[in-house]
Amino acid sequence: MKQKSFLFSTSVIAWPLFFVLALWIVFWIEVKFKIDLTMYGIYPRKVEGLRGILFSPFLHGDIKHLYNNSIPLLFLIALLRYFYREVSWQVLVFGILFSGIGTWLIGRESYHIGASSLIYVLVSFIFFKGIQTKYYRLVALSLVIVMLYGGTIWYMFPEVDKQISWEGHLAGFVTGFLFSLIYKAPQYKKPIRYEWEKASFNPELDPFMKHFDEKGNFVNTPEPEELLELEEEQFFTSSTKVNYEFISKKEE
Repeated sequence: MKQKSFLFSTSVIAWPLFFVLALWIVFWIEVKFKIDLTMYGIYPRKVEGLRGILFSPFLHGDIKHLYNNSIPLLFLIALLRYFYREVSWQVLVFGILFSGIGTWLIGRESYHIGASSLIYVLVSFIFFKGIQTKYYRLVALSLVIVMLYGGTIWYMFPEVDKQISWEGHLAGFVTGFLFSLIYKAPQYKKPIRYEWEKASFNPELDPFMKHFDEKGNFVNTPEPEELLELEEEQFFTSSTKVNYEFISKKEE
């Protein structure tokens, strides 16, 4: 197992902070200068709507929408960077792109904005990848994800809430699952190595290999020699005198 995979670094904190800070800066610019950037969101099946694939994760309708996305992103990006360091940037960048493309293909004819699709990418990837590795720490992490975000699965279905982009959620979830299959995690389980696979293995000294001759035919090994006779028995001696008294049984 690669122990360096779980080393803490400043990027575990910096990545989620910088990403969420960017969301808040964009929202502050909209409020400060009283502009509406919703038109830069994803508009399905329209050429101009393709720009939203890059811009939509940074756009939010109101501060509640922004806050609800900020907390999960801080937590999930930190987990991604810490536990899956080698593929973290690919999951983030391509997660935004492919979940956006999926939304553009299946979404309703409306502007789709918000980073919730990326949240579903991260939830899906961390859950499925942890189960696939079969490594106890990552399986436990998958169970934590289920407990915290298991209820969000209902928001991938139509008619649950018409104000949310269930298409973006579904596209993100599917993207995360596919990434868990595509991107390979380090080998966390220690592979089984048999004695004959080791460099120090000597077939001439191995008890099992002694059953085969030079041509590979099975032969019986000679019976082990009989054990030597036991050494002369040693009796216990003591300097203490012991008196024995015989008492006969009286006849009635």
